[in-house]
Amino acid sequence: MSETTTQQPASTGSPPSPTGSWRIVTAIGPAIITASIVLGPGSILTSSKVGSTFGYSLSWVLVLAVILMIGMTALAARVGLSHAHSPCEELARRLGRPAAFLTGLCMFLVCASFQFSNNVAIFAALEPFGASTIVRVLALAGLNVVVVASLFGFRHLYWYLEKLMMILVGLMIVGFAGNMIMAKPSILGFLDGLIPKLPEQAASSLLPKRVDGEMIDHLWPVQALIGTTFSVAGAFYQAYLVRQKGWTKANLKQGLIDTAVGISVLGGISLMIMTTAAAVLQDVEIKSATDVATALEPLFGDSAVLLFSIGLFAGAFSSFLGNSMIGGTLLSDGLGLGGNMDQRWPRTFTTVTLLVGFGVALGIELVGFKPVPMIIFAQALTVFGFPVLGAILLWLSYAPSEEGAEPAPKWMKVLGWIGLVVVTIVAIRGAATLMLKLF
Repeated sequence: MSETTTQQPASTGSPPSPTGSWRIVTAIGPAIITASIVLGPGSILTSSKVGSTFGYSLSWVLVLAVILMIGMTALAARVGLSHAHSPCEELARRLGRPAAFLTGLCMFLVCASFQFSNNVAIFAALEPFGASTIVRVLALAGLNVVVVASLFGFRHLYWYLEKLMMILVGLMIVGFAGNMIMAKPSILGFLDGLIPKLPEQAASSLLPKRVDGEMIDHLWPVQALIGTTFSVAGAFYQAYLVRQKGWTKANLKQGLIDTAVGISVLGGISLMIMTTAAAVLQDVEIKSATDVATALEPLFGDSAVLLFSIGLFAGAFSSFLGNSMIGGTLLSDGLGLGGNMDQRWPRTFTTVTLLVGFGVALGIELVGFKPVPMIIFAQALTVFGFPVLGAILLWLSYAPSEEGAEPAPKWMKVLGWIGLVVVTIVAIRGAATLMLKLF
């Protein structure tokens, strides 16, 4: 049977599942990959900017987003382990191939459109190390070449991806925790920030508006924190990762442990970044992640810049690689060409995503290309695509399973529904913002 129709089982060459306490340790994997994908340059910039502008007061929003992300990711893992086929293939068999294709195409276009920001972030993260423009361009080109070569060179990609992401997450923890320790944030301030409250004037303006040609959105920090932490696309990909690891319905408990630990790490790192900014960067204007490193240098010296740059590079590279794999895998699976990262077509479409991001980044850095149209295009797809992804996950969680697995528990579905409502509200506000930008 051809590769385009065969649902190949994941093969990682791993030893038999351990038992006892060591089983908890080995359960960690897929959600760490998901967390490292979500925790990219956008998350780092948003957490820094919100902390510098609003202090500790919006910590509760980040905690809420993490809880919703745990619920949606756990639901996705349950869907991935409970059904005989991957999500897009299940969608094709139940609703038809066009539905699966549109889902995969939407995510591919979103990932390809935003991939340039990951390239730009890596380019910027090398600046504090004294690298010239040409050196950084060559380093970025070399990085893309190495990743593409790895995609087609390694036989079992998942094993290498999991280990790499664990290393990158470790680097992020070292970098951002180091900055936080030097900043000495207020524990009482942080605890006060866990009490829900909105920025002033937010209640009087729930939708963005344009005043004298300027965009005014009093709820932007709330929406930004939710949007960069509660990633429905990242959660959706968890259904593929648990299958790629070789888990089955017998590993449902491991999947839940993995989700809780991995997404909690995501939230913990974001809180480190926010509390650092709240402690020492109050009222500092931050337009890019590298502005944070520049602001930290007078306070703590070169060591702070180095630590932050290490964390930024790790976050940018993890998102750089994972984002492209989401786009490539979902497009391939939507077309019926396979959803296993060890198959040819997922690797091919992942490569296309990488090349698009690298090409646009070069245009930005070398010839001053303005990526605004691509950003607006990706935002438009995100506005409509993410609620659809959330709805698909919920629908598949209710759909009968050919594998005979137990249905998702009620708490998981409740969090899934709440998450769908939240992402829909964010989508409506995003649509309003797009309309203001375009007209």
